[in-house]
Amino acid sequence: MKAYERLLKYVVIRTPSNEDSSTVPSSQCQFDLARILETEMKELGLKDVHLDSHCYLYGTLPATEGYEDKPAIGFIAHMDTVSDFCSHDITPIVTENYNGEALELGQSGRILDPAVFPHLAGMKGRTLITTDGTTILGADDKAGAAEILTLIERVQAEQIPHGKLCVAFTPDEEIGSGAEHLDIEKLGADYAYTVDGGTEGEIQYENFNACKACFDIKGFSVHPGSSKDTMINASLVAMEINQLLPGCETPRGTEGYEGFYHLMSMSGDCAAANLCYIVRDHDRNLFEARKQTLRLIEKNLNEKWGEGTVTLTITDQYQNMAEIIDGCMHLIDNAKAACEAVGIPPLVIPIRGGTDGCQLSFRGLPCPNLGTGGYAFHGPYEHITAEAMEQCVDMMTELVKRYA
Repeated sequence: MKAYERLLKYVVIRTPSNEDSSTVPSSQCQFDLARILETEMKELGLKDVHLDSHCYLYGTLPATEGYEDKPAIGFIAHMDTVSDFCSHDITPIVTENYNGEALELGQSGRILDPAVFPHLAGMKGRTLITTDGTTILGADDKAGAAEILTLIERVQAEQIPHGKLCVAFTPDEEIGSGAEHLDIEKLGADYAYTVDGGTEGEIQYENFNACKACFDIKGFSVHPGSSKDTMINASLVAMEINQLLPGCETPRGTEGYEGFYHLMSMSGDCAAANLCYIVRDHDRNLFEARKQTLRLIEKNLNEKWGEGTVTLTITDQYQNMAEIIDGCMHLIDNAKAACEAVGIPPLVIPIRGGTDGCQLSFRGLPCPNLGTGGYAFHGPYEHITAEAMEQCVDMMTELVKRYA
């Protein structure tokens, strides 16, 4: 079976995770896909296939005889999708021999336009898979799941010698907890790759250092007619906080390795206000400097408006996994060589976000990220080509050969 054929089967199963849930998985619908994958894994001959109560699915392909001493390599994808644009049935549309021009997405009124997505021109002649414009597609990360199982099928069909291959499908990646309950010992891999990136050839091992920073502002509310030198308007203090941050260091104004402060939410009135930011930087020293800037704002405004007016709470979220991967760069070197061997230009770029591989790396399983061939994730313009998915499988097949 081709990877894109598996994708078309998987995406119609809605699996949005729920960030407001306290259960694991956060939504029971993720089991619907997990059970289908579980059956398929068994049909493909994977051993020790196990779906646990938290919706983590594991399986292994034992090493070819004589290759038991080779590194055990894991491939991981997540089953959940974002909840945005996912409120009703998903209808994928397959456009064969795509002409590289603007494409209407069903009857939605939305258009997949090369003026917005310039890479579309390079997809001319390919089989393009899109949504009908009313939902996400779900290639993030069902394309990764499809490519991993297609890899397993190909390795066996072509009798490619290999070390132990370890497969895991996880829930709740989109709400940041996908790796939290993954049993690394059960997975059994020495090293692993998440298959959850964008364009084919993408290789990622540098992610942001990340924290959440919230300011709680306590005002002093009195009648505005008699508030001279008395009132402290908490909402105005909140505005002052934001004005003290560098105006160009926002997501809109940054790219590549450049960090940012991103205002996620704000609320308030005269008596009380709240600002919540996420703070990101690839460089640990610059990241710590950003946090220090926030602490300095808290200090200065309390000196100006009175102690206790501003309270800052910083919550660290994740670290840059480059700190771990730097010690085993064969993971990146072999991925680059695998790309080149199958004619895909390797694209080693930083992740402007986080990844399950980050948490797994710091838990002892070095785990960079590979591209799936998809674009415009998390919205109704999501798209991927059948050819790109096959190229990703080609690349992973070469990767397996290199570790054998």
